Amino acid sequence: MKKPPVYLLTLLLTAITAQSQVNLTSSNLPLVIITTPGGQSIVNEPKITASMKIIYNGAGQRNTSADPGNVYDGVVGIEIRGRHSSTLPQKPYGFETRDINGGNLNVSLLGMPEENDWILTANYNDKTFLRNLLAFEIFRKMGHYAPGTRYCEVILNGSYDGIYLLCEKIKQDKNRVDIAKLNPDDNSGDDLTGGYIFSTDYYTASDSWLSDHSPVNKPGARVHYVYCDPKPDVLSEIQKAYLKDHVNSFEDVLYDRYFDDRHKGYNKYIDVNSFVDYFILSELTRNIDAYKKSRFFYKDKASDGGLIHSGPPWDFDWAWKDIKENCTHFSQSDGSGWAYRINECGAWPVPPSWEVRLIQDKNFSGRVYNRWFSLRKTILAEEYLHHLIDSAALLLDEAQERHFTRWDILGRNVGTPEYGEQPESYAGEIVKFKTWIARRLKWLDANMVGKPGTGNGDIAFYRIYPVPADGQLNIESEKIFTGLELYSVTGARLRQITHCSANQITVDISGLESGLYIIRIRFASGEVVSRKFVKQ
Repeated sequence: MKKPPVYLLTLLLTAITAQSQVNLTSSNLPLVIITTPGGQSIVNEPKITASMKIIYNGAGQRNTSADPGNVYDGVVGIEIRGRHSSTLPQKPYGFETRDINGGNLNVSLLGMPEENDWILTANYNDKTFLRNLLAFEIFRKMGHYAPGTRYCEVILNGSYDGIYLLCEKIKQDKNRVDIAKLNPDDNSGDDLTGGYIFSTDYYTASDSWLSDHSPVNKPGARVHYVYCDPKPDVLSEIQKAYLKDHVNSFEDVLYDRYFDDRHKGYNKYIDVNSFVDYFILSELTRNIDAYKKSRFFYKDKASDGGLIHSGPPWDFDWAWKDIKENCTHFSQSDGSGWAYRINECGAWPVPPSWEVRLIQDKNFSGRVYNRWFSLRKTILAEEYLHHLIDSAALLLDEAQERHFTRWDILGRNVGTPEYGEQPESYAGEIVKFKTWIARRLKWLDANMVGKPGTGNGDIAFYRIYPVPADGQLNIESEKIFTGLELYSVTGARLRQITHCSANQITVDISGLESGLYIIRIRFASGEVVSRKFVKQ
């Protein structure tokens, strides 16, 4: 008798092992309670109307389903989201907070800034519950925006559904991707030049455009870019053409003989710092999806720099693990492999793999090398990563028992097909996670692209955090800065520090009102950079 395919056996095993119910009485985590009319099923488009109650009584307090919805109690539009993840038993959801008339309702959820678009990320494919949260936290501490997250437990139509990560959806907003709001009639001049969010991802003919170029490591392959925000049905034809032409102009330069010219090359088009940091995050996590899908870019108006930025990061449930994939870069158990070389493995969608070309510039690869070993002393130190992991694991220690009762998957190879052991306890999963990270750090330390002493370039590496800021704003740089100024968006100077010589400084912003501000940093080299930030 012919044996069934492995994926059918996996689906059968999943169906058998995911049936246990849990009676949740109280939790130390926030509770998200979703009720659909008559128990109606949530589907993958369109969003259906449901009620949602979010309960959180504060750190150290218990939360029960009978408590009032003190964070949110109202209407949402909700749908299943994701591609592979939507096929797993614990479904991920996207939802909009709405008013009683069905309009968008901007609200703050669990301390995250007001908005109306949110994601409930499932954890069926991540038994540590940490892969997305840790990646986002690292990118945020590098000085860039990453989606805000909060752990919660979800009850859907009276049935316990497990631990979720409540996330901000990636979109244009002053508290998210802080670029200009592009309206359909912004079809000329500076208004036309930003802001855009686009990606490499699964695509259709109506939501994407075809690049004029093939990747340098996959000649003849066809690369598609996806319009993300604004959506393709909102963008005007002029705006679509502008974005396509601008990216094509960048690729013309990137694949040109003189691509690495300091003044006429790729530097004119991209925010180098964000590409360096995204590369480091993607390689640290050896994320198979880092370049081919869920890979975002954004571009602001020309008057605000107009550069293409790499990020924000998204989708790390297939990262930080050894995958049974027909690709040497992701299947090795010794910590080796390069995510940016995924085109060597027949990836689809085909990623442009701009990084393959960028690394051919010794200045770019040198910047990666310098940045990597600088971060290894701080936020990428093994001890620091262990601190983040242990803190989250301690917070989840109670809820994980309920989650793995509901989804009986410990000790089983579900979701991503993995090599190696399948621990039969949550503590075992955490040990496995830390061990994987240790192997990866060791290999990257020995094999990082670039060479020491190269890659200083003309652009200062700096980071400003936290994003958004609260009482203090921290500025760090690999180069010495000599002063800084803080401005309101109307141009009024609010703070000034002169005649300093430092690599890091903390600015007290506790007395400022919530809103948008601009920090201007002056470096010893004479370079001046400006960055917007949000005060909560």
